[in-house]
Amino acid sequence: MTTRKTLALKPEAATTEAPALKKKGRGWEISDKRLDALHEQARELRRHSTEAHKALAAKFAAADMGRYTFKRHAVVGSAIVDFNCHNLGLALAIDEEGQNDTLAKRRDKSLESVGIKVMRIAAKDILTDIDAVLKQLTQMMRERIEERKAAARAHKAANPRQTYSRPKPRGDGPRDGERKPRPPSSSRA
Repeated sequence: MTTRKTLALKPEAATTEAPALKKKGRGWEISDKRLDALHEQARELRRHSTEAHKALAAKFAAADMGRYTFKRHAVVGSAIVDFNCHNLGLALAIDEEGQNDTLAKRRDKSLESVGIKVMRIAAKDILTDIDAVLKQLTQMMRERIEERKAAARAHKAANPRQTYSRPKPRGDGPRDGERKPRPPSSSRA
């Protein structure tokens, strides 16, 4: 007769605690104090926006862009960007007069290293010709959508055995194993 092995917890494993879940930083390894300061700074920036920022925010609010929405003064990692579209991995930075360009370039480089494309727009361009800026932004959004689709196709080709089925919508449609009821037919005798 063979002895069966069973799984058992080691005594020291029971006393150790699970690692703490990351707060809002979601994997960016930012301390809670720094993250709270960033969110407070972003709140202040939203309260006291520049004219260029207000004009672009008004255009975004009026536009119907589907699932590609831009969040104002968003905290991304340890940076605050003027607008962020999470679904596209696209951040917009408005270049104001008298800002620190070396700090902005360093922030852009760190964002691009994690896959977030940064588009820089001059504030005077927004105030003088916002339609040209929006056309340029639309083109950038189309490029990012194509890049995302190409990356998804490459991932699917590299991992043919990996499957993903989308959840079925909950609505009036039939569920698994059910037939959709037919409307009564009108037959004349």
